[in-house]
Amino acid sequence: MTAPMPSQKIAELRRMDLDHHLPAQSDYKVQQALGGSRIIVRAEGCTIEDAEGTRLLDGMAGLWCVNVGYGRKELAEVAYEQMLQLPFYNTFFKTANEPAIRLAAEVSARLGHDLTHVFFNSSGSESNDTVFRLVRHYWTLRGEPKRRIFISRWNAYHGSTVAGASLGGMKAMHAQGGLPIPGIEHVMQPYAFGEGFGEDPEAFGARAAAAIEARILEVGPENVAAFIGEPVQGAGGVIIPPPGYWQRVEAICRKYGILLVADEVICGFGRLGRWFGFQHFGFKPDIVSMAKGLSSGYLPISATAVSAPIVQYLKDKGGEFIHGYTYSGHPVSAAVALRNLEIIARERLVERVAEDVGPYLAKALQRLAANPFVGEARSLGLLGAVEIVSRRGTNQRFGGEEGHAGPIVRDACIRNGLMVRAIRDTIVMSPPLVISHAEIDRLVDTIDRSLREAEPLLRGLDAAA
Repeated sequence: MTAPMPSQKIAELRRMDLDHHLPAQSDYKVQQALGGSRIIVRAEGCTIEDAEGTRLLDGMAGLWCVNVGYGRKELAEVAYEQMLQLPFYNTFFKTANEPAIRLAAEVSARLGHDLTHVFFNSSGSESNDTVFRLVRHYWTLRGEPKRRIFISRWNAYHGSTVAGASLGGMKAMHAQGGLPIPGIEHVMQPYAFGEGFGEDPEAFGARAAAAIEARILEVGPENVAAFIGEPVQGAGGVIIPPPGYWQRVEAICRKYGILLVADEVICGFGRLGRWFGFQHFGFKPDIVSMAKGLSSGYLPISATAVSAPIVQYLKDKGGEFIHGYTYSGHPVSAAVALRNLEIIARERLVERVAEDVGPYLAKALQRLAANPFVGEARSLGLLGAVEIVSRRGTNQRFGGEEGHAGPIVRDACIRNGLMVRAIRDTIVMSPPLVISHAEIDRLVDTIDRSLREAEPLLRGLDAAA
């Protein structure tokens, strides 16, 4: 880490930020009141540093994505070498490039069973848009054009494009732009703490899965194209489904001949202690969307994996799939992603999550049980969540309404040197897979400290209610 940026330069950048830059997922009125964004200037390992020289433990791995940690020189070198050889060419017009071809083969090998083919995109949102169009195209080719309906879960996140936001179940996103688009149905999420509090886990999982079957029957099985779900709902608040839930969901899809899509944008590439989340839960999807950990965020790239029977049908029927992006199979992004997967395998990071740091995080989170404002601390691999409650032993929220306490505690964590995210009244974490035991202890202890420091503001929410 180097010296802080001169204050004059920081002020200039913040003025330019306000005058010209529109950050993602922002309230621009709040952004204006804050005087501009926090400017991140460098990072190493699991630590990020802003322009003022403030160092923060990155409990979110960027945005659920920097799996191998920051500062990997060999990824920069691979990008440089590929740029000199072939900086870009498209995959339209019956062309391809070596990095994309090799990456497709490597991803297929890691997926296993019959997920043999890969379509490349630039983001998780684009990956799910590809799912949306491919599935509908497939059913039309099969002579079942009425199969257009996708079933998803409330509070799921599948991207920010029109199709992605529609597939997702975020009501705040639906409120902007008249979403969801037609042909998408949403059912309850398997959120035991919020929607099945005190219920037997197996019974709750069965009830959540049954909601999918009920909706299929309501709209007509002959009209349903696919069910899409994240193995663990990440941006929804790290919603870990009860045991048996995914087996029930898979059985329902097979019963009605519906395609099963696993959105692995967050769970993929080691985060749950397996290469993919569906492998942890023991189900077999027909299509898998992925991004983030594919390149550990070093360059934009995503992928949509498709099972062999679907691809074979596309080949047998023929005809052009009129879909693709300028940067599909970008050679530099593909080269970096390929080396990133090599690092994950070489350093046994997937096994490290399963055998070492994942269990260590779970044990460390148990310490929060003594905090009077923690209703539940849960984790799977290196995905974790802490539920903020006003009274221990309940799921009662401060102020009687969910969503006010989370940002207060998040901001306290950031002031205390930890970057985490608040999703309503849940603090979520997704650190790099290279995080150390000492850093995990620091992460958990900082959340504990921040909760206690926030008590006056939290109590104020109850007083104002």
